Amino acid sequence: MFIYGVVARLAMAERVVITRDLMDGSRFRSAAPGVTIVRSVDASELADATVVLLDLALGIDPATVVADGRTVIAYGAHVDDEALVAAKAAGCADALPRSIVFRRAAELLG
Repeated sequence: MFIYGVVARLAMAERVVITRDLMDGSRFRSAAPGVTIVRSVDASELADATVVLLDLALGIDPATVVADGRTVIAYGAHVDDEALVAAKAAGCADALPRSIVFRRAAELLG
């Protein structure tokens, strides 16, 4: 029972970043200790997430991550206006260039 409780707690994550970029993960962990980094939208940690940052470089449709009660912020290359606009249209609370996300990571994941 105790082990099950530990596993259940580990699977719960309120602040999640979806990225496969190891440097991005390191920067987010530094800015917001306790943040959970996952590599796909199938990760169990997303079930309880209230704040999700989505790396648009993954090619994931932002609409698959957007859910009621969850704030999704997409981020991508500053030159990819089309992807940033599409993310907002898909229901993301915001879509920001990478440089701004890393500058504001503690605030966005706080």
